[in-house]
Amino acid sequence: MNLYLSAALKWADFPWEQMLFDIGEVLLRVLFFYLIYKLVKIFSNKVVETIFSRIQAKSKGTDNRTKTLESLTKNIISYIYSFILIVTILELFDIRVTAILAGAGIVGLAVGFGAQGLVSDVVTGFFILLERQIDVGDEVTIGLIKGTVEVVGLKTLQVRDYDGSLHFIPNRQIATVSNHSRGTMRAMVEIKLSAEDNFELITMVIQDICRRMAEENEDIVLGPDILGIQEIGISDFTIRIVARTTNGQQAYVERVLRQQIKLAIDEIRQEEMAQAAE
Repeated sequence: MNLYLSAALKWADFPWEQMLFDIGEVLLRVLFFYLIYKLVKIFSNKVVETIFSRIQAKSKGTDNRTKTLESLTKNIISYIYSFILIVTILELFDIRVTAILAGAGIVGLAVGFGAQGLVSDVVTGFFILLERQIDVGDEVTIGLIKGTVEVVGLKTLQVRDYDGSLHFIPNRQIATVSNHSRGTMRAMVEIKLSAEDNFELITMVIQDICRRMAEENEDIVLGPDILGIQEIGISDFTIRIVARTTNGQQAYVERVLRQQIKLAIDEIRQEEMAQAAE
């Protein structure tokens, strides 16, 4: 550099050929390292895609979870390669990288204090995906929010409420998650009967309804079974019927049970009233 500055004072003696040669040499080196960077990046992306495609085939995980982890891995690798490329190019121009990194560390520290929430969201989101705590389509309860998961992201979780509202929940605010889509679910129906009802006859009819539903409904995994009398009042009592169903079908099974039991009880009561009237 001192050679060029001193020679610039004498225009005729300026080493144009040497300067052009130096510039060309640096540009060729930059182009060479850039081509290596692109080739290594393409190769790494292919390796990552192959690894995650095999993981997807073996674990049968959700496509959303696998694609998110794959994209995250690619981005991390790309950032590392880009940093190495930039440092290498700066070294070609005799620029001290250590001084730049020291200054960047101070700036990064200041930005880090303001971005603590973002970092916490990303870290929490990564472990939610990695541990498969939540998948798209799961029925979950998070705090006071209950609904169906639509998007699992690194920053936010999107849950569609049963009234149609879409909730955006920052991952750092997820303290406890109740996932209702893992394993079988319980369907429970409680029927109140009057003290004047024919308990034995109604119990036999309900047992017949439960048996037929177990045979006809594929969503019922276990039961339904009558657990017996749960509460006894002054003039009535409550019996409970419980079944195990597949994910998301417990509400449907409960509705069908209530409907059929209600119709059967009404029919028994009408017959008893008709017999009493005679």
